[in-house]
Amino acid sequence: WMVMRAAVSGRGFIARNLTIENTAGPSKHQAVALRTDSDLSVYYGCSFLGNQDTLYAHSLRQFYRECQIAGTIDFVFGDAIAVVQSCILLARLPLSSQKNSVTAQGRRDPNQNTGFSFQFCNFSADAGLAMSIDSIPTYLGRPWKKYSRTVIMQSYIGDLVRPEGWLEWNGNFALKTLYYGEYMNNGPGSPTANRVKWPGYHVIGSADAARFTVDNFIGGNLWLPSTGVKYSSGLT
Repeated sequence: WMVMRAAVSGRGFIARNLTIENTAGPSKHQAVALRTDSDLSVYYGCSFLGNQDTLYAHSLRQFYRECQIAGTIDFVFGDAIAVVQSCILLARLPLSSQKNSVTAQGRRDPNQNTGFSFQFCNFSADAGLAMSIDSIPTYLGRPWKKYSRTVIMQSYIGDLVRPEGWLEWNGNFALKTLYYGEYMNNGPGSPTANRVKWPGYHVIGSADAARFTVDNFIGGNLWLPSTGVKYSSGLT
């Protein structure tokens, strides 16, 4: 059972300067603002606002640029091939017993080309959470499925993110099979010295990071120019 505000299917959907909000509070559990399985879709200057499970990037190729995505638990989740570029990921105050997790990527098979790539983004707390970051843990992500894959690169990570960075889903589930990477991030939450020691976690170099750029990960140079949306194709 899922409650959502909007759903997008079909090829080539483009949204500009659109706000979608699910106003169900944190006590209502899953409350999706947008569910999208539109291939070659673009979201520019949009805001997706909610609490748990705000943005359901369900499947296929997706590009987000200069958007704001706000929520609490797993607020960017799904199994799309998505690049999120120059966006603000805004963690909100959950229930007192809960832990925030920005992502919950759902790759099920090692042969899938799916995953989430965040580049030039800002991971911060909203005003409500900022007063409680010492008592409310926030993490970059946790593995929804066995081969969960998320890369965060060249982004600002605020002090809301705990030093270990990433959160288990359930015990040792997927810790050997997931792929979580960080590359050239900055900000008080970005140091990797005290990150999790899971086999699937990596501090990556430029060669690996290049696999998750707009050009290489979603083939953006082949289809984004026709949308008129600005983007950075590589690591610079």
